[in-house]
Amino acid sequence: MKVIYWSSTAIISAFLFLSSYSYLLSKSTIQGIRALGFPDFFRVELAVLKLIAAIVLLIPLASLQLKEWAYAGVGLFFITALIAHIKHKDSIFITLLLLALMGILIVSNIYMNKFLK
Repeated sequence: MKVIYWSSTAIISAFLFLSSYSYLLSKSTIQGIRALGFPDFFRVELAVLKLIAAIVLLIPLASLQLKEWAYAGVGLFFITALIAHIKHKDSIFITLLLLALMGILIVSNIYMNKFLK
C-alpha cells in the first residue's frame, strides 16, 4: 500500500512541479493558456497553487485535512483543464493525459486514506 501511495503521489507532484515551471517560464505554454482564453494573472495564480499543492502532498507531516484540500484543488484544476481543452478542440492526447492524471490522483487519495489514517 505504501508503494502505491508514494508512487502515485510522486507522479502527481512531479506533474504539478513541471506544470508550474512551464506556466511561469515556457513561452509556448503561456501562449497556449492565453489561447484557451485565460488571463495572465490566472496563469500565475495556478502556477503558485500547483506548487503549494505539490509540496503539501509530499510533506508526510501535513495534516490529512490540508492534504484533502490539496487533492480537491488539483482535481478541480484537472476538471477545468479538461473542459477548456475539449472546448478548444485540442488533441485527444491532452484529454487522455488529463483523464490518466485524474485516475492517478484518485488512486493517490484512496491510498492516502488507507495508509495515513
